[in-house]
Amino acid sequence: MDSKVNVLGSYEHEVEVTLSYDEIKTDIDEAYKKERKNIELPGFRKGKVPMQMLKKVYGEAIEYKASESIAQKKFWDVVEELKLNPISMPQLTDIDFQMGEKLFFKVKYEVKPEVEVKDYKGIEVEKPIFKVKEDDIEREVTNLLKSHSTFQEAELIDNDKFRITVDLNRIDEKGLPVVGQGQQDMLIDLSETNINPAILEGVRDKKVGDDFKFEFIDEHYHGEELHREEFKYSGTIKKIEKIVLPEVTEELLSKISRSKAKTLDEFKQQIRDNYSSYYQSQAENIVTNSLLNKVIEQNDFPAPPGYVETILNNLVESEKENAKRYKTPNFDEKGVREYLKPRAEWTAKWQIIMEAIASKENLKVEDSDLEKIAEEEAEKTGISKEKLVKFYKDSNRSIGLLEEKVINFLKENAKINEIDAEQRAKEKKDKK
Repeated sequence: MDSKVNVLGSYEHEVEVTLSYDEIKTDIDEAYKKERKNIELPGFRKGKVPMQMLKKVYGEAIEYKASESIAQKKFWDVVEELKLNPISMPQLTDIDFQMGEKLFFKVKYEVKPEVEVKDYKGIEVEKPIFKVKEDDIEREVTNLLKSHSTFQEAELIDNDKFRITVDLNRIDEKGLPVVGQGQQDMLIDLSETNINPAILEGVRDKKVGDDFKFEFIDEHYHGEELHREEFKYSGTIKKIEKIVLPEVTEELLSKISRSKAKTLDEFKQQIRDNYSSYYQSQAENIVTNSLLNKVIEQNDFPAPPGYVETILNNLVESEKENAKRYKTPNFDEKGVREYLKPRAEWTAKWQIIMEAIASKENLKVEDSDLEKIAEEEAEKTGISKEKLVKFYKDSNRSIGLLEEKVINFLKENAKINEIDAEQRAKEKKDKK
C-alpha cells in the first residue's frame, strides 16, 4: 500500500492511497459472498449461483460497488498507520478502481489547525461579589415553612397572608372581555414575593363574591428597542383562604433541613451557607466565561466547518434526548440547530485554543490525576479504582481534566477585579 498526505490548508488535509489488487482481494471475495446470497439466475436458486458464473455475469458491478466501501475501510487503516488525527467525518473525493489491477482513492479530512496562541496571560476580568441579604434568608425560611402550611377559609382579605381562587378575564379599553384571554378557578398566592402589586391593591378589603379590577404596564427591551404594553383585568373572588404557617418545632426543622438543623438559627445558617455557595459558584462561572471569551477574541481564527458541524450535531442530539425525556411537544430541530450554531463554533475554537495553550505551557493529564479521582469515586460508588481508571481512559475523561487544568492556569495568571454586583446592576439600570 502506497499512501501520501497532502496539506491543502491550515485545517484541511488529503490522503492519497494506492492499493494493489492482491491487497484488496480478501475484501473483494467477501463482497462476492455477500452479494451471492441475494442473487438468483435461471436454473439456480437464490444464493446457489456458482461463483464463476456470478463473476462472469455480475463481477464488474459487484467489484465496482465494493471498491467504495473498501476505500472507506482502508482509509482508517491509513489513519492508524500514519497516526493521523481527523476531527470530522472524512470525505471520499476521488476513486479509481481497475479490476484485477489496483484501487486508488483520495480522502479529504479536517485536522485541528496549529494556532500560535498569544495574550492569554494577564487578562483583566471582573468578578461580581454577590452579598447574602438577611431579607433573602427570612424569605426563604418563610417559603420553606409555607410548603407545610394549612389553610383556613375566610371572608375578607385584610393583608397579603391569603391565597384566593378567582375567575379572571383580560378586558379591553371599553371594559369588555378579550376572547380567549380568561381563566377560571385561578389560584393566586398573595404572599408570593413576585406578585404584581396591582393585584394586591385590587383585592384588598374584598370579600367572597366581590368583583375587582387591576391594570399594569409591561415594559421590556428587545435588544435596544423598548416594548410597552398595557394590561387590564377584571375578576371575581370565589374563595379566600388564610395561610397558616406551621409551628416551628425541632421535628419540622429536621424534616425540611434534611436532618441538618434542629434550631431556627441553625436552619437559617444552613440557608445562608447555601446562598453563599451558590453565589460563589455563579461568580466563578462568570469569571471563567469572561476569561475564555477574551482568550478566543485575542486568538480568533476560522474554525474548521466540519468540526463545528460535528459538535453541533452532538449538541442537537443532546437536546433531542432532553425533549424526549421531558416529553417536550413539537421539538423544532431546525430552530434548535440555528440557535446552537454559535455555541458549536465557540466550542470548536475553544477546544483548539485550549489544547494549544496546554501544549505551550506543558500542561498534561497524568495517570496519577486519573487515579486520584478514581480513589475518591471508588469510596462513593464501591467500584474498584482500576475499573474507574479504565473507564476514564475509554471515555476520554482526560480531555475534561486537561480543560480544568488550562482554565485554572488562565485564572492563576489573570487579573481578577472584584466588584459589587448590586452596585454594578444599579449602574447599568441607571444608564438605560
